[in-house]
Amino acid sequence: MPFSDFRRRHPAFTAAVAVIIVGILAIDGWVIARRIAYQREIERLRAGMSDVERRRSDAVTNTNEKRLAMMMELIKRQAKIDKEIHLAVAVDSGKMYLERDGALLREMGVEVPAEKRVGAGHDTVHMAAPRGTRTVERILGPTDAWDVPDWVYTDRGVPHPESTTEVGALGPVAIVLNGGTVIYSLPSVGPLNDSSYVLPGSIRMSAEDLRAVTPNLQRGTVVYFY
Repeated sequence: MPFSDFRRRHPAFTAAVAVIIVGILAIDGWVIARRIAYQREIERLRAGMSDVERRRSDAVTNTNEKRLAMMMELIKRQAKIDKEIHLAVAVDSGKMYLERDGALLREMGVEVPAEKRVGAGHDTVHMAAPRGTRTVERILGPTDAWDVPDWVYTDRGVPHPESTTEVGALGPVAIVLNGGTVIYSLPSVGPLNDSSYVLPGSIRMSAEDLRAVTPNLQRGTVVYFY
């Protein structure tokens, strides 16, 4: 069927596809523009450095990147040989593994949000994907409450309630780790009740997968992030 005939028979569908294409192109344009802006800012800052400062900056950057890569590889290897049951999260590939003594017991997909600065003024906090090792502190069910951080309401653009302790705010099942990191499922209440928003500095996954692994976990169970 010629495209002109298809367009006449399905005008609504054709219009919707056109809107989607325009939207994708607009997002691509925004990302490219931001990348160019960041690159120009880096070039501007480097232009103000002396040759010695530039070499020192490059050396520090390369050293830190190599050190981080080595640390992540060591954590990954440690997870593979850990004889106790544990969770391992491959942050960059969005995968979580339930493992024990080198055996893979379950593989699951997870959502890892991009790094983000949240808050305002002196309360600004840089939230990055978790790396390293954590331990399980609590496992929450649908009737358990969680103290929602103040910055979450600001980041979501929703009114700040009198009480930030909300029942079911982390979904029907969630894992709270030491240091405040959470692994949660999509809730039906609270500021995280939005499938398009993933809490910065955390991990979100399906309630089905979380329910499958939590019976194997207890307080002190290790979670590796690499």
